[in-house]
Amino acid sequence: MLEQITPLILTYNEAPNIDRTLEKLTWAKTIIVIDSYSTDQTLEILSNYPQITVFKRKFDTHATQWNYGLEQVKSEWVLSLDADYILTDELIREIKDLPLDNTIDGYFARFKYCVFGKPLRGTILPPREVLFRKDKTIYIDDGHTQLLKNRGNSSQLIGYIHHDDRKPLNRWLWAQQRYMVIESKKLLETPNHELSLGDRLRKLKIIAPLIILVYCLIVKGGILDGKYGLYYALQRVLAEILLSINLIEASFNERGK
Repeated sequence: MLEQITPLILTYNEAPNIDRTLEKLTWAKTIIVIDSYSTDQTLEILSNYPQITVFKRKFDTHATQWNYGLEQVKSEWVLSLDADYILTDELIREIKDLPLDNTIDGYFARFKYCVFGKPLRGTILPPREVLFRKDKTIYIDDGHTQLLKNRGNSSQLIGYIHHDDRKPLNRWLWAQQRYMVIESKKLLETPNHELSLGDRLRKLKIIAPLIILVYCLIVKGGILDGKYGLYYALQRVLAEILLSINLIEASFNERGK
């Protein structure tokens, strides 16, 4: 199966991450990277891999960036990866052994979030459809991120992907603030009955950060990961606080109209 797959990656200043991601993709004949005009060493690192073709495109939304990437892929199957997604050896072997002739058009993979390289016991990352037939799919925007719409049948892989972001904290804070502005807009503009239970709780502002703290440390067992689990829980709480602040600010602006 591996020879039928083209990995597709989006990058923007991913020098702390991209090498570790690419080291697990040496089996790929072609890798497509869509870069949003990185200003760090990302492009220099990419140039060390002869199977990589880089396309530069100014970022507008995640969905349009991914769909542009899909247009550059020539193979039947696409492996869609963020620049901090590390395939485990078990997952690579599983993908290699997938049958070519079947009725499945896409595969979801599960994630283990890593803090400074340590995989945590449990996190709030949902499975994502990362491997799929190109002609069956399209990306659509969903808040600060994107959703893959697959017109065919999907299945679940057993192996894991490690989400291992080593960028500095100030970059994480910058990204979260941008994300939460978009996320608050989505929550405010979507009718309640169309939102998930989690998103309805997030609209309550004060409650959501407290729920996330308990969920990460107790329900998901983060407390058993010691300082790594606490770091992750505090990250998620801070992200929810930023969202709450944006929701409160939006309510002030609405009253002022």
